Amino acid sequence: MRTPTRFLIAGLLSASLAACAGMNHQDRSTVAGAAIGGVAGSVLTNGSALGTVGGAAVGGVVGHEVSKPERRYRY
Repeated sequence: MRTPTRFLIAGLLSASLAACAGMNHQDRSTVAGAAIGGVAGSVLTNGSALGTVGGAAVGGVVGHEVSKPERRYRY
């Protein structure tokens, strides 16, 4: 791999990690769920774009719902 390509990849990786710095726990869980769901959807549908997008959507919803703060009810 050429040196400029390595620097470009390293720069893009650094920028993508820095973009997550201001996220709260629920936001990070949503993104993680979407990433895992997208990979799972792609694997299960042999790389279908619809399966990947569907898996990412379902994974994002699951990650968001799982990380909701616990509600305390007052009686």
